[in-house]
Amino acid sequence: MTKTKITVANGDGIGPEIMEATLDILFAAGANIEVEHIEVGEKVYLSGNTSGIAASSWDSIRQNKVFLKAPITTPQGGGYKSLNVTTRKMLGLYANVRPCHSYFPFVSSKHPKMDLVIIRENEEDLYAGIEHQQTDEVIQCLKLVSRPGCEKIIRYAFEYARQYNRKKITCFTKDNIMKQTDGLFHSVFDEIGAEYPEIEKEHWIIDIGSAKMADTPEVFDVIVTLNLYGDVISDIAAQIAGSVGLAGSANIGEHAAMFEAIHGSAPRRAGQNMANPSGLLQGAILMLNHIGQPEVAEKIQNAWLKTLEDGIHTYDIYKEGHSQQKVGTKEFAQAVIERLGQLPQQLAPVSYATGAAIQLKPYVRKPARTKELVGTDVFLHWPGLNPDELGQIVSQFSTESLALSMISNRGIKVWPAGFAETFCTDHWRCRFTATNQQKVSSKDIIAILEKAVEHQLDVIKTENLYTFDGKAAYSLGQGQ
Repeated sequence: MTKTKITVANGDGIGPEIMEATLDILFAAGANIEVEHIEVGEKVYLSGNTSGIAASSWDSIRQNKVFLKAPITTPQGGGYKSLNVTTRKMLGLYANVRPCHSYFPFVSSKHPKMDLVIIRENEEDLYAGIEHQQTDEVIQCLKLVSRPGCEKIIRYAFEYARQYNRKKITCFTKDNIMKQTDGLFHSVFDEIGAEYPEIEKEHWIIDIGSAKMADTPEVFDVIVTLNLYGDVISDIAAQIAGSVGLAGSANIGEHAAMFEAIHGSAPRRAGQNMANPSGLLQGAILMLNHIGQPEVAEKIQNAWLKTLEDGIHTYDIYKEGHSQQKVGTKEFAQAVIERLGQLPQQLAPVSYATGAAIQLKPYVRKPARTKELVGTDVFLHWPGLNPDELGQIVSQFSTESLALSMISNRGIKVWPAGFAETFCTDHWRCRFTATNQQKVSSKDIIAILEKAVEHQLDVIKTENLYTFDGKAAYSLGQGQ
């Protein structure tokens, strides 16, 4: 068989030690891989490369399409970009997959039956990182959610469940508040879920869903959610399962994939032969399944489980009177190697019947809907405190087709008929909507802006209001 060539980065801090241990186990188990090393992380940052990765390293990852990465250190201070975020976005790694499993009683956990997988959208949402300070008092961060992004991650979650014989998928959103963005994610979940009748489906609001997951994680199987929510709950899930240090992560795209531990580089533990390589090893097991070597993945995982059962533990999970032997990084790896071919006796052995990259249907853009301009939100930086005073001024900007209908502050309606108790900042949204069924054009919006300039008002941005197929595609102000 031709070896699968993978790109490997040793990372920073404990990274080189746990990567060496992981690769030793992979080769001892017969992984059919060829390794190409690249340098990323702190040294590259400090050499003057603010992205932490050289062009030649990008070439290696893009050619090999499989990237096994140890944790890296991003230097303190501004100007340095997160390599993880950059890699996910540049390579289109839209799906983050994090299995969270309890290994009780060999690793302490309050949830002995926990076995769930969190599948997190990886490219958009608030992680687009588009922020602007607009006034002295208000900064905005744009939350971008696209239909292609929703379709890809949700379909991936259902295909993952089908491939790994998972029975239920739960969707987490906050669409009771964010009806447009999270509402789109929920509606796409319902739409795609109908194509998988054999899989149970449910939806939870993220706050109560997270509380339920932290309390009784055994009722969940696969959770699919948006980027920020997934980032938060996957760390919580890993920790309540036993330790963040035991969790691996896969980042999957159409053209490449990255595998890693979810913990950081822990520079205080570097060079001491103390670090637990399990998180990176779990990432490597996900990698082996992805590249079609499930037998090797199965052999390693069962040997690793047997090692935990035998009480051979690194310092982070060692417990006096419970563990049998405290070992270092190298010794732990050797213990796993010695158990290759063995099965755990109390923990359930794994069986990866299928192992291959999940192939999705290509995204097909939907037919364009009928889009109609029906108004505009004009955002102002205005230092005043009285909404009625601003309303008197801005009401004069109305045109034949557009009239001022509402002013809000931080999303709360304050004009007309606002409450004196509502606290206002210097950031105001003035909504102009169509009057008398008049056709609205861009010229009407320009006329409003010209009047704002004449009154020396600081317009910081505008957002056009549209309907799609006659349905309003914008949020109302709270209090309307």
